[in-house]
Amino acid sequence: MANTPHELAAEFPEFVEKMHELKVSDKHFAKLAEEYHELNRKVHAAETNVAPREELAEVDLRKRRGALKDEIYAYLKAN
Repeated sequence: MANTPHELAAEFPEFVEKMHELKVSDKHFAKLAEEYHELNRKVHAAETNVAPREELAEVDLRKRRGALKDEIYAYLKAN
């Protein structure tokens, strides 16, 4: 799983420096980023059949990841 798609740096390349700064200085953002990272790994594991899930469970993970990505984007724009 070294090349996991949808990492935050790939999703928001224009905010790479800002994300790094916020991960260090803002506990709320650090928590959001860690939660996204964990969800993204679960989605990737399900999609590659490393850790298969039922289709509805996989869809739910993708929806949660998308919602969290939207929240992170809004946070980056606001800060």
